[in-house]
Amino acid sequence: MYRRQIKFWALLWACGITAGCVGVQIHDSTQVQVIALAKNELSQYHLAFLTPSTPTGQEEDKQALALGFSEVLRAQRPEICYVSLPETLGVINRANLSDAYRDMYDEYRNTGILKKEVLAKIAEQLHVRYFLQLKLANFKQDSSSRFGFFGFRLVDTKFANIRLFVQIWDAQTGTIAFEAIQELNYADDTSEERPVSFATIVEETARRVITKLP
Repeated sequence: MYRRQIKFWALLWACGITAGCVGVQIHDSTQVQVIALAKNELSQYHLAFLTPSTPTGQEEDKQALALGFSEVLRAQRPEICYVSLPETLGVINRANLSDAYRDMYDEYRNTGILKKEVLAKIAEQLHVRYFLQLKLANFKQDSSSRFGFFGFRLVDTKFANIRLFVQIWDAQTGTIAFEAIQELNYADDTSEERPVSFATIVEETARRVITKLP
């Protein structure tokens, strides 16, 4: 009986300790270069999303990356009128520019260049001047046991890391007007089984980049 009481109170103490440990920690670093993008130009001349670039094996994250970034852009910078990725792709297809777009995209993956002639044609169809190109360089998820008692896992730390490269291209000049590299480490001490979702970390990353836009 006495031993059971000790275990009971020890368990209550452990729960109190773990309750204090639960929380989210975010560490990030941002590098930004504003090359030729003046204040209010995005709201004046508008912006369109291009298909993001991702590492091999993460191709299915392209749409989710663009969607998460666009939702944060709409919330943080409502004055910027933008064309979402699905809208961009639809207009490209209707204008019979899909082959030119594919070739430009393949060339970008090899050279880092978006061909000016193709950008200008797409911009004309979309009535925009600027294009947003996202490149997912890295995304990882992991977890580790943070605290346990009598063989029970009470708290796990869920980790996620993302490294995102962001460029804004000017279709008139064929040059990069803005670029940023954002790396973010996200850790959540939680008793829940769920991992840190891709959507969560994309939104956190997007918030930090979008605050740097002119």
